[in-house]
Amino acid sequence: MKIYHNPRCRKSRETLALIEEKGLQPEVIEYLNNPLTASELKEVLGKLDMPAASIIRKGEAIFKEQFKGKDLSEEQWIQAMVDYPKLIERPIVVKGNAAVIGRPPENVLSLL
Repeated sequence: MKIYHNPRCRKSRETLALIEEKGLQPEVIEYLNNPLTASELKEVLGKLDMPAASIIRKGEAIFKEQFKGKDLSEEQWIQAMVDYPKLIERPIVVKGNAAVIGRPPENVLSLL
């Protein structure tokens, strides 16, 4: 199990705590310090069964400044998240061939 984690995010911390309360020790990937590659993002999106645009954080300043109102392709959104990891919704928890976004943190229970 992996969690793409931002320790400054309350929901991300709550999701990690919920996993640990179940006795599991996931691999913690602080994606702002260790950004995902385009191929890693594609793999995660496949496990989420979601298009790239659906995991974009639209409240981020970088979104509002550079992407708001633009109609980007799947590849362009993926590249935007590679270039600006803050755009990635968090946390994302991956187990095997499945993944969920931990918003709310209880979403992770479906993987446990």
